[in-house]
Formats: sequence, structure tokens, C-alpha cells
Amino acid sequence: MSENMLQFVRWLVISTTLMQSNVICGRESNFRAIFNFGDSNSDTGGLSAAFGQAPPPNGITFFHSPKGRLSDGRLIIDFIAKSLGLPYLSAYLDSVGSNFSHGANFATAGSTVRPQNTTKSQSGYSPISLDVQFVQFSDFKTRSKLVRQQGGVFKELLPKEEYFSEALYTFDIGQNDITAGYKLNLTTEQVKAYIPDVLGQFTRVIKGVYEEGGRSFWIHNTGPLGCLPYMLDRYPMSPAQMDEFGCAKPFNEVAQYFNKRLKETVGKLREELPEAKITYVDVYRVKYTLISHAKKYGFEKGVIACCGHGGKYNFNNRERCGASKRKNGREVVIAKSCKDPSVRIIWDGIHYTEAANNWIFLQIVNGSFSDPPTSLGVTNSRSWKTEF
Repeated sequence: MSENMLQFVRWLVISTTLMQSNVICGRESNFRAIFNFGDSNSDTGGLSAAFGQAPPPNGITFFHSPKGRLSDGRLIIDFIAKSLGLPYLSAYLDSVGSNFSHGANFATAGSTVRPQNTTKSQSGYSPISLDVQFVQFSDFKTRSKLVRQQGGVFKELLPKEEYFSEALYTFDIGQNDITAGYKLNLTTEQVKAYIPDVLGQFTRVIKGVYEEGGRSFWIHNTGPLGCLPYMLDRYPMSPAQMDEFGCAKPFNEVAQYFNKRLKETVGKLREELPEAKITYVDVYRVKYTLISHAKKYGFEKGVIACCGHGGKYNFNNRERCGASKRKNGREVVIAKSCKDPSVRIIWDGIHYTEAANNWIFLQIVNGSFSDPPTSLGVTNSRSWKTEF
């Protein structure tokens, strides 16, 4: 074979590899922006901007100070943004130092799909439910166009009009809709009974984004609720209701039921929205695999919180991560971080550590847990592990 022919073959192999690695939902991964909707699993500062910053030690691992995330560092949405060559998403509600040129994050911790009939102080749930997030997005889209037309300093801080149709729309919400029922002392069957209504409201928002020009959707299902110290501490289970990894089977079964119905909902949306490319991502399976095989993947103390204070799971709902008490005339943090968050899975009893989020991202990035099995287009995912 001639040298020219060899060069051509090398070029063909490289080109094919790059083409395959840059595909998501059947199109090239040339997303210009990300618009995220969700709860605390993907909130990069929305709730903190509205109700006060999450206290230290949140943020200690990567940002080295609180950055609106309920974790010691980055979330899955942060790794997704970085993998696509985009900046970390600024929260829509955060007016200080935000740059929305490549997207915005409408998620807030405590958000639900269905609006709750309680205040945040009563229940802990955010008033910024998914329908409100959609209104914010729609208004953001309209005002971005007007402000960019006016020019000036804000022009460069807002997305170009065409970015809205070229964006990836990510969703990670539903967990709090399930827990809300248990807080009202509903039975598992009663919680299951209202899930179709939750998903009906979710469907309306997806269709709304589609009408606004959104075409590429990346939808996470909900994680194993029965493995969270928050649920295990609040609703004690009998030994027969616990699995071998320390997770409550009834709560995980409800989460799986929600996910089954969510996947059916996504299937119907594909039929009704012919131009949409919708990817359903099974993060439940990834998270449960990590917790149930923690040691195998270099982690320890699967369901025990890293940051907390007291109790079987190092979790106290009245003294959550960062809580302090006044002793001898000064504030002393009593709910502290563990020594090494990089080997722990659960951060504060509800959310995951940066190390766990990174591990989860590495599993979903290539499409192995997606329907359809589509990749986010990272050509060198191994390098992510070297960032710690």
C-alpha cells in the first residue's frame, strides 16, 4: 500500500471515530447552549440566589467555597457542560456575575413538577416548580432577543437567537414529587396514584419547550430514593424492608415505578413531537450500581453521609451539612465534612459528592444507559478522572 493510501486510511479512521463520538440523539454534538430544568440534583445556584447561599463546607472540593451547589463540588450537569465545551451554567435567578451567553439553569433545590400547596418554610419545597421554570425560560428567551437587539454590554452575556434551537435541553426532576407524598403521610399506593398527573404536567412543559423551538432533550429519571439517609432516617423500615446494601426497598420500588411511567411518557412524546430528539437516561441504575458495589469502584460507606452530624447515617434533618451552634460566644460548625469526600458517595444525606457525580457522568456519557443509546460526544472520557 502506498504512503498516500496509508495517509488516506488514517484520515478515514480518525474522521469516522470523531464523527461517531460527536453524536447525540442522531445529530452532531454542536450544541451552542444548555438550558436546564430540575431540582437540587442540578441546581447550580438558583435556590441560593433566592433564599441564601448554601453554607460551607458545600463547594470545598472543586470551588473551594460555596457555589450554590448542594455538594462538595460539581454536579452531573457541570460535567455535561464541560464535556460539550460549554461554561458551567449560571442560575437564572443569580444576578451577580452571571454569564448566560451559552445557556441558563432554571433548576432550584426543592423543586417539584407539580406546584405544592405549602410554603418553603413549611415543607422545604421550592416555590419554583417546573411550570414556573418554563415561564422563566420563555421570558428569558423573549427578553434575550430584545436586549441583544439593543446592544451594549449585556449583548455578550445573553445567547444568540439561533442558540435556542441549537441547544441541549436537560431535565432532572421528579424526586421531590415522590417524597412530597410521604411527607403528607400518604401510602405508597396513594403516591403511585398521582404519578400520572405529575407526568402529565411534565409532558406539558416538554411540549412548551418544543413550541419555543427546543429539539434536543436529555431527560434523567429519578434515583434510588431508598438509599438516601434523608429517607432512611425520616421513615425507619423493618429489616425485611431493607435490601442487603442498606437501602429501603419500598422507596426504591416507587422510584422504579415513576421511572417506568416516565419512560412510557417519553415514548409518547417522541410520537407527538416528530422533530424532537429525546434521550431517556437511566441514572437510577447507575446510582444503585454505585451504591451497591461501592468498594468495587473505590468508594466506601455507601449510604452514610459524608457531611452531617449524628445518627445512624450521619444525618440529622434539623442539623444538616454546614449547621452550626453558638458555643462560648462564637459560631461553631457541628455538621462537618468527612475527611475525604473523594471516596464517599452521599454528600449530605440527600445529594451526591463530586466524586460520585463524576463517576455517574462517566457511565452515562457514552450512551450505555440511554434510550436510545446515544453519546454526549466526549472523545477522551478517561481524562475526567485526573481532575481530582
